[in-house]
Amino acid sequence: MNKILIVEDEAAIADLERDYLELSGFEVEIENDGTNGLAKALADDYDLFILDLMLPGIDGFEMCKEIRNKKNTPIIMVSAKKDDIDKIRGLGLGADDYITKPFSPSELVARVKAHLARYQRLIGSTTQYGNDVIEIRGIKIDKTARRVWVNNEEKQFTTKEFDLLAFLASNPNHVFTKEDLFKQIWDMESVGDIATVTVHIKKIREKVELNTTKPQYIETIWGVGYRFRM
Repeated sequence: MNKILIVEDEAAIADLERDYLELSGFEVEIENDGTNGLAKALADDYDLFILDLMLPGIDGFEMCKEIRNKKNTPIIMVSAKKDDIDKIRGLGLGADDYITKPFSPSELVARVKAHLARYQRLIGSTTQYGNDVIEIRGIKIDKTARRVWVNNEEKQFTTKEFDLLAFLASNPNHVFTKEDLFKQIWDMESVGDIATVTVHIKKIREKVELNTTKPQYIETIWGVGYRFRM
């Protein structure tokens, strides 16, 4: 049974989220304080985190940052704030998804299931017969070990950043729309925001490109999408 930690200071919302998730077969724990939530998140084993943005103690942004420094576990951020800057910041800190209140509890369950399914496929995809490695013009991507080197310097990637980079590099010179990439990497068609793709492309470029204004690897094909250039 998958174990989920909800960190939410509004008891009614936390209880509603827990009820729907438990009805879907998940084990759920709740923390109402960011400081205690972070301590529990780092000390115990969970399969997914749902973090409210505004919390007493440590806020959701700081929690996301600290968790991502230690774990690749999927993180869904929840907030009443609808500003793009908050969404961009949360995704930039390593969150896998961002939901704005009010939202349908069934939508939350759908997103949780999609992120867990995607993550479990990824961690179960390693092979004992040698690593699957891509090397293109100074970039080395070890898909089995989930590690990346740029000009022999190892770079740290979040789960979705790595997935997106590895997918594009595995299909060089192929142009993908944002919708294509969202469906492929986030494994969802009807929920979520394709702006997530733009944010992740920006973060990847910051790590692999010498000059992000003139990308040599991930090119923007205006009006269409993105392409990894050989």
